[in-house]
Amino acid sequence: MIYPELFLGFLKVGLFAFGGAYGAIPLIRDVVLSYGWLTDDALSYMIAVSESTPGPIMVNLATYVGSSQAGVLGALLATFAVVLPSFVIILLVTAGLKKLLKKPWMQAILSCVKPCVVGIVLAMGAYLILGNAFDIENGGSFEIKAAAVTIVLLLFTYLPRLIFKKKLSPIYTILLAAVLGMAIA
Repeated sequence: MIYPELFLGFLKVGLFAFGGAYGAIPLIRDVVLSYGWLTDDALSYMIAVSESTPGPIMVNLATYVGSSQAGVLGALLATFAVVLPSFVIILLVTAGLKKLLKKPWMQAILSCVKPCVVGIVLAMGAYLILGNAFDIENGGSFEIKAAAVTIVLLLFTYLPRLIFKKKLSPIYTILLAAVLGMAIA
């Protein structure tokens, strides 16, 4: 039966996803691929859709995977499972946060977790960029259009910061990505 698998799979994601959505993507990828719920390509597309739709990426992905595997009940169950640990942890943390954060051992734990999260996010970003430029499922051929779109989006995102010392709204990048995607399709 799929319901216990959806619940336990996304509960695991919710329990061990440190660093927000981008830190959770490798865990979601592992769970989704290990159960065979989506292909790697389909998951990459869903990550892109989840980033551009309102709401947390992790919740959007859980909802989509649950829905695609078991309908509305699957969507509700996967979404509930992925947010349950955060909800419980927030309740517990708020109760003793002030005292706990002052403890030296807690500061040591947090100082070790931060670099791990940065590494996970950077590794996932590199994986997504390389996966976008190389068609891994078809022998690793270089996808010139996808690479060009990636380069244009990177330039669009970072050049204004370098030249004008001003950060553009991510909305503009999402809109440009949509237009470029439609133009090369």
